[in-house]
Amino acid sequence: MPRFAQLVIGPAGSGKSTYCATMVKHAEAMNRSVQVVNLDPAAEHFDYSVMADIRELIQVDDVMEDDSLRFGPNGGLVFCMEYFANNFDWLEENLGHVEDDYILFDCPGQIELYTHLPVMRQLVEQLQQWEFRVCAVFLVDSQFMVETFKFISGVMAALSAMVSLEIPQVNIMTKMDLLSPKAKKEIEKYLDPDMYSMMEDNSVTIRSKRFKKLTKAICGVIDDYSMVRFLPFDRTDEEGISIVLQHIDFSIQYGEDLEVKEPRENDEDPCSYEEFFETQADS
Repeated sequence: MPRFAQLVIGPAGSGKSTYCATMVKHAEAMNRSVQVVNLDPAAEHFDYSVMADIRELIQVDDVMEDDSLRFGPNGGLVFCMEYFANNFDWLEENLGHVEDDYILFDCPGQIELYTHLPVMRQLVEQLQQWEFRVCAVFLVDSQFMVETFKFISGVMAALSAMVSLEIPQVNIMTKMDLLSPKAKKEIEKYLDPDMYSMMEDNSVTIRSKRFKKLTKAICGVIDDYSMVRFLPFDRTDEEGISIVLQHIDFSIQYGEDLEVKEPRENDEDPCSYEEFFETQADS
């Protein structure tokens, strides 16, 4: 039988560890077994029990304190992850060979790991060799995404990770519970965006014709191919968490022998944003 994995990725501070802790508690309430592996060698604190912790293999602080290396924080983390890629046998030993495993991999936040460095791609290929079905879960802080150009930047980061890893990817806006009612209303348009309309709304702020044309081309790629959409994630909303988990499970066909159903939203309306915001308004 296959095994299942979520590769929890995204910029630093996007809430990856909080997401993992929330999913573990949600799974426990469903009598479902979900394990977490910490792959951040610079992690200081997280609210979940781990089945494996990369800091037992290597830590950023140890690398930075090594006089022969003399790395800073970013260089030290890259060194740690490359060392990890050369020691996947450590991970295999900690994961064991239990069928039907469902594991969340809490990954570092340095974006270069998902863009131009091969480490995470190598991890994906190794997990697939171990019969894991892997889905990337790309998190972006919703507080960062309340302006059009910041949103486009977040979309491009998600798209870059998608192209690099070449696996199913679910994109999530985290920390929805921290937004004000006004900000929640404002961010609704970014969950199922009309990029051309957003471009027109902000055309006045783009003074350079060259950058206006470039921005329009980027918006066209996003809009025409419908490659990147986001699900809202509020850690206090159990129904919203269930919707997110349902999308991820469907992407890797978790529990297909138990008659897994497609996410309740159909292809024309892939995300139940209206239901989410109605729930928020009532709470």
